[in-house]
Amino acid sequence: MLHRVRRWIVAAVPLGLAFAVVVAPVPAVAQEADTGPGVVVSRGALAPIAELPDTADSYRLVYWTEGPTGTPARSAGAVYLPEGTPPPGGWPVMSWAHGTTGVGDDCAPSSGYDVTPLTRDYISAWLAQGYAVVATDYVGLGTEGEHAYLHGRSEGRAVIDMVRAARAVTPSLSKSWVAFGHSQGGHAVMFAAHEATSYAPELDYRGAVATGTPANLEQLFPFGGPGFPNLGLNGLTAFAAYVIDGLKVARPDLPIDDYLTPAGRELVKASETMCFVPLLKHAGTLGVGEMLSRPLDNEQVRSALRDYLAVPTTGYDRPVFVGHGLTDQTVPFPLGAKLALDLQVAGQPVTFRPYPGNHGDSVFQALPDTSTFVRSLFGR
Repeated sequence: MLHRVRRWIVAAVPLGLAFAVVVAPVPAVAQEADTGPGVVVSRGALAPIAELPDTADSYRLVYWTEGPTGTPARSAGAVYLPEGTPPPGGWPVMSWAHGTTGVGDDCAPSSGYDVTPLTRDYISAWLAQGYAVVATDYVGLGTEGEHAYLHGRSEGRAVIDMVRAARAVTPSLSKSWVAFGHSQGGHAVMFAAHEATSYAPELDYRGAVATGTPANLEQLFPFGGPGFPNLGLNGLTAFAAYVIDGLKVARPDLPIDDYLTPAGRELVKASETMCFVPLLKHAGTLGVGEMLSRPLDNEQVRSALRDYLAVPTTGYDRPVFVGHGLTDQTVPFPLGAKLALDLQVAGQPVTFRPYPGNHGDSVFQALPDTSTFVRSLFGR
């Protein structure tokens, strides 16, 4: 199947699962001057609405990580501990990277963004297997600054530093951990997997699970321009607005506004505060071609997109599981399949599995396989 992927021409922008919790005010637990990766700023209790099955304890953390411009920045996240007695060495840790919620503060999972039953069931399935789950919001979602949507490096480091932060205040957590995520989260997880052992050598990183991953977008965006056709993909215009807004955050030197129509500038501005569903409604029938006043196909934009979006295809030193739905109309199957093919050709430790479902279905269809894969990583 994989050898056919290179002949497919597709265009897509990702959607993800919403994952969220509501929090109470939290006290500071770290000195403001200490901005090292994973240093905890504050910890507080989650509200009852955030409780999940098979959870013995849960709380919210604010911690330091790296922002999209390479400077220290804050992220927040939730920690969930399973019921029972920790095994020797502590609970094995799963660091969850959530799918698309938006880029405004109201869209932050740990600050109260709406929790879908799908996400509740998925996270609970891992808790029931005896894993602790730590879940970053990413930089700028509910914390100071702006969230750069799909900025791979900062999102990946937030996934790693969430493990550091949780372990700093929870003695029952093991140093052994696995990254897992879906859609936007799958993209973040690939970046975390690429540098986990070098960025956080004090931890025991075992591997990663990425499903519905929006890879190869840096090759597709340059096709954008006036008259770009409606491809029938779910939420394409809204996701394009988030990516363009993220480019403005991460690359203030890039004159991206010069590529937008008045309607495009208005939608990108609206995306800064609107979460996904409201933004989707706000966009209405506006197409990507109506957002853009000139083509994106020039070396300045292509280079910026590569730096911002491109998932690494070499340099992985631990096993990676890549899964994708064959009928995915949000992140079409060829994007995930080509990622797996590129990893395989480069001799990377990848396991690839296709599933018959759509974007949301595939994450549960993959669960038996990913559960077996993760158990093997932890030697359970």
